[in-house]
Amino acid sequence: MYSEDFERGRAQERNAEDVYSKPVRAGKRTYFFDVKSTKGNNDFYLTITESKRRQERDGSFTFDKHKIFLYKEDFEKFQEGLQEAVHYILHDLLHDQPIRQYAPREEQDNEQEEF
Repeated sequence: MYSEDFERGRAQERNAEDVYSKPVRAGKRTYFFDVKSTKGNNDFYLTITESKRRQERDGSFTFDKHKIFLYKEDFEKFQEGLQEAVHYILHDLLHDQPIRQYAPREEQDNEQEEF
């Protein structure tokens, strides 16, 4: 569970155990790919969390989060659908445009502080 969940009193009881986590930083968002085991530790599933940092009016920061639970029986179809959608965007819609590259998070935080 993420520390900001505990701090804001939104902690949810989990029956799952964390097995592996891979954060991917992309601009203002961070994606977490978390492998979890079921309560009996006899099966595994994936959670994909999008976390976006947002500054409140008082200057404090909060995180908007959206989560997807992906079960092993859906892995192949999910992967196929994702690949097809990304391919369509890159090759059919943006075929002549460069893909935007994101600056490291530290650089973006510094840029935001200047405004």
